[in-house]
Amino acid sequence: MVVTEEGWHTVPDGTKLYTKTWKTDGPAKAIVAFVHGFSDHCNAYYEFFPTLASHGIEVRAFDQRGWGHSVTIPTTRGLTGSTAVVMSDIHSFLSSIYESLASKDKDATSPSALETETPVFLMGHSMGGGEVLYYVLNSGLAIPPLRGVLAYSPLITLHPSTRPGDFKVFASKLAAKLMPHRPLVTSLSPDLMCRDKRIGQDWAEDPLCHNTGTLEGLVGMFDRGDWLDSEKAGVKGTYDGAVWIGHGTADEVNDYEGSRQLADRLAHHDKTFKSYDGAYHKLHGEPEGVKEAFAKDVAGWILERCGGSATAVNEPSGSVEVTAEAEPSKAKL
Repeated sequence: MVVTEEGWHTVPDGTKLYTKTWKTDGPAKAIVAFVHGFSDHCNAYYEFFPTLASHGIEVRAFDQRGWGHSVTIPTTRGLTGSTAVVMSDIHSFLSSIYESLASKDKDATSPSALETETPVFLMGHSMGGGEVLYYVLNSGLAIPPLRGVLAYSPLITLHPSTRPGDFKVFASKLAAKLMPHRPLVTSLSPDLMCRDKRIGQDWAEDPLCHNTGTLEGLVGMFDRGDWLDSEKAGVKGTYDGAVWIGHGTADEVNDYEGSRQLADRLAHHDKTFKSYDGAYHKLHGEPEGVKEAFAKDVAGWILERCGGSATAVNEPSGSVEVTAEAEPSKAKL
C-alpha cells in the first residue's frame, strides 16, 4: 500500500509551497523530485506516482507558486514570478530533499553534505519538463549531484497549432516589461490533453487548474523554451548526469520535434529519447497501454541508474492503493 504525506516547504523569500510525498514500502531505492506543468498541480497525476512508489521509487512533489494548493488567496493565481524565481523555487525544494537525506545518513557530517546514500532524480512534465531541463542546463545555480533528470512532453516549442504568432509574442514581451504581473488567461482545449476524454474533462473541471498566468510568467516560459531550442542547449555545461526525454508523437500542445531535436543536440553521454507513437500530452493518462508503458520506462530507467535492473519493474511490490497519512488544511481558492 502506498502511503502519502502532505506538508509545506518554505522558500527563501518566505513563500510557502504545498508538498506531497508518495512513500515506498520499505527503504526507497531512489527519490524523484517532481515539477508539474502549466495550469496543473501535483495531485493530478493519477496512478503514475503510486506506481513509481510501488517499484521502490519515492516521489516528492510540490505545487509551484501560483498553482494548486500553493495558492492560498485568489490574487496569487498564476503569480509564478520570473525565471530566476522559478529556478530558485526548484533549487530550494531540491536542496531540502538533500538536506533531509543527509541528516538521516549516518556517515553525513552535516545536513549540508550533498552526497547521500539514496540517489535523487529530478523530473518534470510539460512546462515543468522545460523547467527541469533549463535548471540543469542553464540556471547558473549549483546543481546538486543528481543521478539523472527526466522530462516528458516538455515545453521547448509549442505545437504549430497552438503556437502564437511572432507579433503576439513580441507584443507580450513588450507588455511584460511594463505590466509584469498582469494576469492573462491562456486556455487550451481539453481534447488535446489526452486520448482518454475523462482525463481532459477532469483537467477542464479542476478548480486548481485555472489557466491564469501573468505576462512575466508566460514570457519567461517562452524564453526558456527558446533557449532550449537553440544550439546553446547542446553545449555540455556543469551538469554531466543522465538525461531522459519522452514525448508523444501526436502531442498538439508541445511539439514532439522540439524534444527530439533537443535530445539530438545534447552532448551528454548518457541520454535517452523515447517516442510514444500516437500519444497525446499527458502520457501518465494515455490509454491503450501507453500510461503503463510510460511508467515502466521511467521506473526502469531510474532503477538501472541505481544499480538495479529494468526487469525489476515487471513485478511491482505491493498495491498502488493510496492512503493519506498526514494532511494539512486545504488551500481555499
